[in-house]
Amino acid sequence: MQLSSRSSLFANPNFTLLFGGSTISAIGDQFTLVALPWLVLKLTGDPAALGLVLAAMALPRAAFMLIGGAVVDRMSPRRVLLGARGINALLVSLLAVLVLAGAIQMWMIYAIGLGIGLSTAFAYPAGSAILPQLIQPQQLQPANALFMGMRQLSMIVGPAIAGLLISTGAHAGHGNGVADSSGLGLAFGTDAVSFLFSLGSLMLIRIHSDHHPKVSVGSVLANVASGIRNIWADLPLRAFILYAAVVSVFVGGPIQVGLPVLADTRLDLGAASLGILMAANGGGMLLGSFLSGITAKLVRGRLGLMVLGIDSLAGLALVAMALVHSTLAGAVLLASVGVLAGIAQIAIVSWIQRRVAPEMMGRTMSVLMFTFMGLGPLSAAIAGNLLKMISLATMFTAAGLTLTAIALSCMTNPALRSIGVARAETAPA
Repeated sequence: MQLSSRSSLFANPNFTLLFGGSTISAIGDQFTLVALPWLVLKLTGDPAALGLVLAAMALPRAAFMLIGGAVVDRMSPRRVLLGARGINALLVSLLAVLVLAGAIQMWMIYAIGLGIGLSTAFAYPAGSAILPQLIQPQQLQPANALFMGMRQLSMIVGPAIAGLLISTGAHAGHGNGVADSSGLGLAFGTDAVSFLFSLGSLMLIRIHSDHHPKVSVGSVLANVASGIRNIWADLPLRAFILYAAVVSVFVGGPIQVGLPVLADTRLDLGAASLGILMAANGGGMLLGSFLSGITAKLVRGRLGLMVLGIDSLAGLALVAMALVHSTLAGAVLLASVGVLAGIAQIAIVSWIQRRVAPEMMGRTMSVLMFTFMGLGPLSAAIAGNLLKMISLATMFTAAGLTLTAIALSCMTNPALRSIGVARAETAPA
């Protein structure tokens, strides 16, 4: 049944175009995710600078994410995504040129980071709102599984190749002032080229809101407020988003800063070690996405308890990262965490997409993404400065124990425990 559902998805040419373009772009994105922190560390050697770059990307993303969701609900999400990804392509291309020319400076990275953060504030809610307009509601679970599997596969292929590509620059490019500059420039250039495939597919896709413009009621800010009120009135949804926000603040930043610093200071393969760690996590999530359907049947109405249990185990794995001194040990730990995360993510996203009305989808997904992509990097700036005062092992241990403590303490919360239970009533619009 699941195979036939996936086959029918690819019989839809719009879905096939979206999936194909997104696959190539997702692989390209991994090159920048590896190259950018490595570039900052090679330029400065300062984890605090890396935290500030992540914060520079997060600030506009956090400030405009909710507005981006409201804009998506008023317009065609395809057109919003097309514009946002076009801007991203230009910014990453500029980054590649500056690195290869030996002209890159930290102020330029901050400026480009601000631009990327602003464009992604519109891209993420737009990307999430397109899928429900392309397929039937009963196809959301297999479609989300396919996209999750694709993203995790990109996290295996992309970082591993990017790490090796950057490492080749260790023997070249020192003349222009940045170690590994040739490999870094090629990594950014690869991401820029991948955007062309995504832009091409989006230009060919047609969705319902392209031909049936939405009637705008009230201002954009009023739409943002109504979206927040809708979430607040839905107790389980509200509880999950608040929980996700707390986890992101206390744990997201230490992980984003900690992994590049771990690869740079403790592990033996440099940028390749960072790529392997990220690839291992992606491989685990890919396996978890395949297991999500089986797990959903086992837990049935206990999705909330499953998520909290997974997070408590992930916290213990993060504590174990404090003891890691080899690439293999780190990869095994992150792969294990990835399996658990992959199981949870598909179930949560599908639950939200089924629960929320289509006209509220952009705003709801923007709030959810704000908790991870807006708040997490802001805490990365704090984590980078903390590493001037505490050791990497101490930061990993504190972050892991905090995650486990938060997850265990939330298991008695009725609203979080009820996530996944069939609704008795419809949330107010």
